[in-house]
Amino acid sequence: MKAAVITIGDEILIGQIVDTNSAFIAKSLDRIGVEIHEMISISDNKQHILDTFIKFQNTVDLVIITGGLGPTKDDITKKTFCDYFEDELVVNDEVLKHVTQLIEGFYKRTITQINKDQALVPSKCIVLHNQVGTAPGMWMKKENTVFISLPGVPFEMKYLVENEIIPKIVTEYKRPYIIHKTILTYGIGESLLSETIENWENNLPDFIKLAYLPSLGSVRLRLSARGTDKEFLEKSISENVLSLSKIVGDFIVGFDDDETLEKVIGRLLTQQNKTISTAESCTGGKIAQVLTSVSGASNYFKGSVVSYATETKIAVLGISEDLIKEHSVVSAEVAKQMAIKVKEMMKTDYAIATTGNAGPSKGDSNAALGTVFIALATPKEVIIEEFNFGQPREKVIDRTVMKSLEMLRKEILKNVQ
Repeated sequence: MKAAVITIGDEILIGQIVDTNSAFIAKSLDRIGVEIHEMISISDNKQHILDTFIKFQNTVDLVIITGGLGPTKDDITKKTFCDYFEDELVVNDEVLKHVTQLIEGFYKRTITQINKDQALVPSKCIVLHNQVGTAPGMWMKKENTVFISLPGVPFEMKYLVENEIIPKIVTEYKRPYIIHKTILTYGIGESLLSETIENWENNLPDFIKLAYLPSLGSVRLRLSARGTDKEFLEKSISENVLSLSKIVGDFIVGFDDDETLEKVIGRLLTQQNKTISTAESCTGGKIAQVLTSVSGASNYFKGSVVSYATETKIAVLGISEDLIKEHSVVSAEVAKQMAIKVKEMMKTDYAIATTGNAGPSKGDSNAALGTVFIALATPKEVIIEEFNFGQPREKVIDRTVMKSLEMLRKEILKNVQ
């Protein structure tokens, strides 16, 4: 079963808002074995909408449209549906009753004609009742394609997808199984990873597809299997993941699509009952921000000193002014002392410290732009590494954050019993 997802709205095309509806719909359909054929955004233009309907007619089984169902004059989707299906708008009594209760009962104001017009739907459509808003969804079929129109308001769209559309598709259509498995890797680039697992990839069965999803500091590998035997697909995925782990197991940090390095670190620290603190200069508190983005971080993250200025390193962390003059504020020696001092101050098991020239100017050091020192204080020692992440500034900061977390994970794993 194939589907197309269409978002309608000039506000999307001009970048005023980001289309998150398509991603939600696609994930929801994928979970029940519906293949996404195409996703597009189009303007609030009647002819553009009609042309798009014609494009997908009989080429996909399902077309889901969001947007253009509001009460104002620029919302033209319902009228365009009528033109395409040679239909007319009629009042749906159940929708009108719901809209009246919502406006007069919940919002405590008199219902207007523009509110009542929300109850107008094509006479031939199956109404998808929107319990959390005023615009109903519409389900209409022409030849071999079902067209579903949904409001563009995200929480209303989500309600209708979860409570009306997915149950209806599951009940009325036979679909194959689509099984996904995501493997999260850190510390190896996409090109090197591809070379390392080339033979493994070449030996994957035809019904399993591999996708590389690179981002800063990490690469996600997504295995997708499609077929009619769910148990066989799951077994095949598991066997191939196991063989992959034997090749690049040192770089694998998780097996969940939503897994992140900071979640992995949080889980490891919690399991070992260990704590972490940070002393950040060039990263400006971003490591602390990433670590504390995880629910429950207060159990292991104890605090941070953002010692951005040289005088703050001296006054707050107690770094020796003579040490800074001798080695420069961007140096292995200063990074080491920052990690030691914040670890003592916060009374933690681990501490990360960063100092560097993120750019575009050099600041208080003559070190080359992009130079960063990362120090990691562990229960046993202090590890310092030097990097040059080049430019621009944002790249230096983000790569420093990721490399710091990689170093931390590696050291924590050494203490796993």
